[in-house]
Amino acid sequence: MEQPKFNQYVLRVLEAHPGERICSFEYEGKKYWLKQAETLQGAMRVLKPNPQLALEKEKQTLEHLASRSAPVPRIVQSDKGYFVVEDVGVTVREWLILKSQDKPGMQQILNDSAAALAGLHSMGLAHGRPALRDISWQQGQVTFIDFEANQKGKDMLMQQIRDLLVYIHSLYRYMGPANEAITQAIASYRLAGGEAIWREAKSFLVSWQWLYLLLRPFRDIGGRDLKPIYWVLWHFRNIPL
Repeated sequence: MEQPKFNQYVLRVLEAHPGERICSFEYEGKKYWLKQAETLQGAMRVLKPNPQLALEKEKQTLEHLASRSAPVPRIVQSDKGYFVVEDVGVTVREWLILKSQDKPGMQQILNDSAAALAGLHSMGLAHGRPALRDISWQQGQVTFIDFEANQKGKDMLMQQIRDLLVYIHSLYRYMGPANEAITQAIASYRLAGGEAIWREAKSFLVSWQWLYLLLRPFRDIGGRDLKPIYWVLWHFRNIPL
């Protein structure tokens, strides 16, 4: 890629998408994503934080994580008010639809995503919200997107416990009580270095297990956020140490 020509092309994309939070484009057969500071209107100027500052924090977070060799999208160009990252493939959420008839293939993607989360935690890092829509998979390579930018100063162990709970909740949210597939994925997390965090999460949820019986009547009829809470609690009650 010839950088000056690429930069000129990015400027044309910017002109075509003023104030658009995120858009994709192709250059020389490769896909990229342009992220820029959102242009807010009316009451949103009050309700949302400074979009320029939020974008800069997101950029700094990606650069810091890349310096730690974390699996994040690579920034290929940036300037005031925007940055460009390489496309890292389809998200795990989207793969659930694309591979709905390929259970072994989907299981491998789930196992890879869980092992990658364990790898991130082994680096002493956390994502902040590793839902399936924020994890991509491409030819066996897992990449995490949309990290929470404001993680400094927070207890890392609690962040990693939260990561794991959000990840398991997301599995049940999008897959329902597919306990065999989800159990295999979490086993991959544990085997890839996440055993200590899994045990800490199990201990953390002991004081919340009273919710298990309360939510049991809603395990099949509750909303998309409520039902998974029951199954997360079920997981940690029923999966042995």
